[in-house]
Amino acid sequence: MQGKGFIKFMAILLGIVCVYSLSFNFVTSKVEKDAKAYAKGDLTKEKAYLDSMSTVPVYPIFGFDYQFCKGKEINLGLDLKGGMNVTMEISLGELVKSLANHTDDANFNKALATAQTQLNAGGKDFISLFVNEFEKISPNVKLADYFSNQDNAQQLKANASNADVKNYLSKEATSAIDRSFIIIRSRIDGFGVVSPNMQKQEGTNRILIEMPGVQDKERVHKLLQGSAELQFWQVYQNEEVYSIMENINKTLASTLKDTAAVTTVKDTAAKGKSALANLAKKSTTGKDSADLKTKELSKTNPLFALLNIPTYQNEKGQPALRPGPTVGWVAQKDTAKVNSYFRRPEVVSIIPQSFKFMWSVRPMDGTKVFELYAIKSVSPDGKPDLGGEAISDARHDYDQKGKPEVTMYMTGEGAQKWKKITAEASADAQNKKSIAIVLDNAVYSAPTVQNEIPNGISSITGNFTVNETQDLANILKAGKLPAPARIVGEFVVGPSLGEAAIHNGLLSFVLAFIVILVFMALYYNKAGWVANLALVINLLFIMGILVSLGAVLTLPGIAGIILVIGLSVDANILIFERVREELAHGKSTAVAIKEGFKHAMPSIIDSNVTVLILGVILYAFGSGPVQGFATTLCIGILSSLFCAVLISRLVFEGLLNKNANITFGNKATIHAFKNIAFNFVGRRKIYYTISSIIIILGIIFYFKNGGLRLGIDFKGGRTYIVHFDKGMDTEDVKAKLAPSFQNEEIQVKTAGADNELKITTTYHIADQNAGADKIVEDALKAGLATTGVKYTIESNQKVGPIIASDLVSSAYTAILFSCLLMFVYIIVRFKKVNYGLGAVIALFHDVLLVLSFYTILDGVLPFSLEIGQDFIAAILTVMSYTMTETVVVFDRIREKLAETGKDDLYGEERNTLINFALNSTLSRTILTSLTVFFVLLVVFIFGGESIRGFIFALLIGRVIGTYSSLCISTPIVIDLGKKHA
Repeated sequence: MQGKGFIKFMAILLGIVCVYSLSFNFVTSKVEKDAKAYAKGDLTKEKAYLDSMSTVPVYPIFGFDYQFCKGKEINLGLDLKGGMNVTMEISLGELVKSLANHTDDANFNKALATAQTQLNAGGKDFISLFVNEFEKISPNVKLADYFSNQDNAQQLKANASNADVKNYLSKEATSAIDRSFIIIRSRIDGFGVVSPNMQKQEGTNRILIEMPGVQDKERVHKLLQGSAELQFWQVYQNEEVYSIMENINKTLASTLKDTAAVTTVKDTAAKGKSALANLAKKSTTGKDSADLKTKELSKTNPLFALLNIPTYQNEKGQPALRPGPTVGWVAQKDTAKVNSYFRRPEVVSIIPQSFKFMWSVRPMDGTKVFELYAIKSVSPDGKPDLGGEAISDARHDYDQKGKPEVTMYMTGEGAQKWKKITAEASADAQNKKSIAIVLDNAVYSAPTVQNEIPNGISSITGNFTVNETQDLANILKAGKLPAPARIVGEFVVGPSLGEAAIHNGLLSFVLAFIVILVFMALYYNKAGWVANLALVINLLFIMGILVSLGAVLTLPGIAGIILVIGLSVDANILIFERVREELAHGKSTAVAIKEGFKHAMPSIIDSNVTVLILGVILYAFGSGPVQGFATTLCIGILSSLFCAVLISRLVFEGLLNKNANITFGNKATIHAFKNIAFNFVGRRKIYYTISSIIIILGIIFYFKNGGLRLGIDFKGGRTYIVHFDKGMDTEDVKAKLAPSFQNEEIQVKTAGADNELKITTTYHIADQNAGADKIVEDALKAGLATTGVKYTIESNQKVGPIIASDLVSSAYTAILFSCLLMFVYIIVRFKKVNYGLGAVIALFHDVLLVLSFYTILDGVLPFSLEIGQDFIAAILTVMSYTMTETVVVFDRIREKLAETGKDDLYGEERNTLINFALNSTLSRTILTSLTVFFVLLVVFIFGGESIRGFIFALLIGRVIGTYSSLCISTPIVIDLGKKHA
């Protein structure tokens, strides 16, 4: 084996990286265990303990603090941790209306309405839909008449063509989505969500947001759907505010005499030192003020114990107040306390009415310290000096020295106000003032005004990165045009449901892993233990890579890992079965192992590549849990190849060098599947008949049941999982709910036990008003109250009609695209069109059989058989099973043809060849199928209700895939190929 040294090096390096990545979970777990022991059930004390540990070194040797370690641990999905998953949609219709100055032209508004209807029905690009529809209704009218104006003259000329207008609208739409993304991100950061996950859904006007641990739906709705408010304020300088801060500190010291858990320190002012000198000693630039220990808090300095005044040493070496708009630095964990101080009645009375304190939008670089600003409110009505409506445009740019800056353009009216404001701020050449750029009451930037700006074009410079100037430009444009963001999909999981999912997931994981280890050890004896060692290493690699990539582990993700473990033995089984063939030919163990690896490699590569292709398709077309499943599947396949092929080979060579006795079976298994000569080809018409009968029955039940039972993923609606204190009758609950839902369609099913019900409704699903969610939830609670049984809503999910139509489109695309790729791959690898056609026909055959079983068994089984995203993931995985099995047989046919020196065989020779290939690979087919089947069975039994329908599809798919590869895909090559040479 060549390159053994490199393989060992890579294995050790990857092992170290994975152990390092996983080590953060053990460190944070210890800290959190200590917090629970300290708090003794008091959640407030537990949180305070963890906050105090945020900057304390907790990682041995490296000295990483708890905050850093927490950011590096494995991310759990909502189904394992609880929280909210929200899909926001930016209303491009409202944006286009606003850009056209809310025209009342009937044709224009009709085109907008039609475009929205087409988008709801599955259309993709709203701007294209609108322009196309407008041109149909008003073919002789120019769109520029509606959109071109003085403020956007640089971007859109008055004589612009409709194509130019379309490009302009597309750019504005993209910009609106970017701006909304930044605004929503800042709001979530301010909400205090731990490890939020946000991503723009490319090619759409949607933003996906995952917020672990969040349960307050109404607060989230208000937070995410509120209109952005951009403002410009004058700000007080540090030296103007210090005396007031000192007065606040003294007032608090005199009124907080009974504060508990505060240690008195000596008042340095009593020693003749100034308070400013005292503050200067503990003030740091860019240093996290969380470094201040609890013992430093003082009764005599309650405010200054939390808030550092920015200072510096002047030319005489004495402390002085640092010039600028920042009036304080405060650790994130202390901001709430400082806010509470400012709200105290005795403090409010000494703060001038022209003062408004605001925080920076994010902490200073590399810290968890926020800057405090004192906003100057000079207007009698308390309004800002200038609002976001004054901005016509803002762009990321570069100054003459090539440094990033932002260029801001004002409207005509805005330019006049801006001239007055900037003139006042820059009037004193020795003391130029700053103007704060504020969004949602958070300061994004407070640049110093150097000169009066008369023409409304301003350059904002500073120590910016390119990303920061791009963000700031988007923020400045945020207040220009309204593009409302609405929640069109959400998924809320309660913490108790998350804990149950973790328990069930881990239990199924452990049991499935044990099943694999026991099977391999019993069936393949000592060689099985080599495979088990490779499996353990594979598991370490998979988990370590997931953590290092920051991937989110979901329940379907755990199912994906379990599935990969089941599939990873496929490579070992292929190798071991080929080694046993070589041993049966009388070859030595060393030669048999070498030949076994050599002959098994083409099949291993082909089978793994097909699964990898389908994993990539799942990731590309899926979302949420499906992407989690696809991520673990792809990582697992690559890791399994490395472990099963390279590491196991290294172990075998090490054992051979020690002259160890390596066995590949025992008396009960060594002769299994020998001398089998089943006539698969001759009986193929029987199999065609069996499949046809099942598919016909499926069609009959399809019409009998009124079609497939679509989940809310594909039809839109809301689903609630409700836990009752006792078992409930589904029909009785449905009857009690009907009046509250105004007799709208309701589905009530058990979700596992009879006291767990799944309630689904389309009530108000098309209502885009912000209060629609509350209307539906109030109706649900009113109906449940009539049951007289105590209940808890453990999770809820909402999918809007637009998302549902998109998911259906993506599902069709994923299945058809995967079939096309499989067809191309088979033709390229085996250079025979009939092989490719046979494989693709088998794929469609499998899909139809799974769908048929779903329609036949719908209502018979005690769990849901809905068609949703998870089902599509299962279908594609079933297709990967079939392709994996099929390419192994095709590889054996290709190998046998190479031995005969012929390109192909015909007639009875071909029949004999295909039967030989099927029978010679039968042991591998059956063993792999049984292994995966038993693994899936364990997950099905112990994995929990939330993935039971998904695993059921994989179970029947495993059986169908095996049947299809043996009885359909390969035999059908006979009927598709030439009859004669």
